[in-house]
Amino acid sequence: MTALANRKHTLLDVLTILLLTLVISALLIVACGASPVEAAGLFVKGIFGTKSSFAEIFVKACPLILTGLGCAVAFRTGFFNIGAEGQFYVGALAATMVALGLPQVPGVVRIVLCFVAAFVCGGLWALIAAVFKTRFNISEIIVTIMLNYIVINFLGYAVRSFLMDPAGNVPQSAKIDQAVQLPNLITSTRFHAGIVLAFVLAAVVWFLMEKTTVGYELKAVGLNSRAAACNGVPVVRSIISSAFLSGGLAAIAGSIEVLAIQKKLMEGISADCGYTAVLIALVAFNRPLGVVAVAILYAAMEVGASSMQRQLGVPSAIVSILIGVVVVLILAKEMLRWYNLRKKG
Repeated sequence: MTALANRKHTLLDVLTILLLTLVISALLIVACGASPVEAAGLFVKGIFGTKSSFAEIFVKACPLILTGLGCAVAFRTGFFNIGAEGQFYVGALAATMVALGLPQVPGVVRIVLCFVAAFVCGGLWALIAAVFKTRFNISEIIVTIMLNYIVINFLGYAVRSFLMDPAGNVPQSAKIDQAVQLPNLITSTRFHAGIVLAFVLAAVVWFLMEKTTVGYELKAVGLNSRAAACNGVPVVRSIISSAFLSGGLAAIAGSIEVLAIQKKLMEGISADCGYTAVLIALVAFNRPLGVVAVAILYAAMEVGASSMQRQLGVPSAIVSILIGVVVVLILAKEMLRWYNLRKKG
């Protein structure tokens, strides 16, 4: 009976947040001088109007799923990784260097090596913050943010020096060979094989976190590290493992962006999806399958908002505002719950 009551309470909370978000979105559209009904029609048409626009949802969701999974795994272990953006860049750098540096290796093998290099390099980059946290008790939030700036600026240096296309004068790498590019799976769209990989990794992460001893240990450390240590859970190892997995997943997103979408390395390649991933993980309550759903919903909102912007002049930045509103509402709900529990003693 209690479980049923909890589910009803959770459903009521979700519906309340959804209703408030719809009201706020309507008010924002009215403030832009447009009709909410007309905007809603164009929003839906922008998503489902063509095969290409519908496929674009999954193209935009792919990096958000992987970076969101990385954040979710770390957050559930109590390791607040705000460095998904930098780890994305590390993965893009590693994949580009392997793709361009091993031209004699067959295409499929080189693709696998790109993914392996990206995952390992991204994981090691995240381990820097994990070591500072476990050995010196330095906040991983500060360290990961600082590491973001380092790798973003290093990428800018790389595409202007040793990775710059010798045939051009634009700060970007040479184009990656056709044999190493991830193929499109649906004609006349950008729906690529990396999207399938993102769904597979989401399923793997869900299984790891929910059905294995390792996942139980990671969650136990996140809930209460002292209690976990008293029960024999290796706290330091769990934090190190979650940091490595978190950084590796975000880096895979960077490698897919290079191999499937841009097909070259350039500045600003992530479009800030590493920072958006933090919000997606929070909205999904750090659940792997929830991250997939929220990432797809966010991508759909972006695609639909772009249609509204083209037709009505309503800025697509409304999507970012609404995501921020949802996060604030969720935090407000949690603060209210904490206050009520504290009041009851």
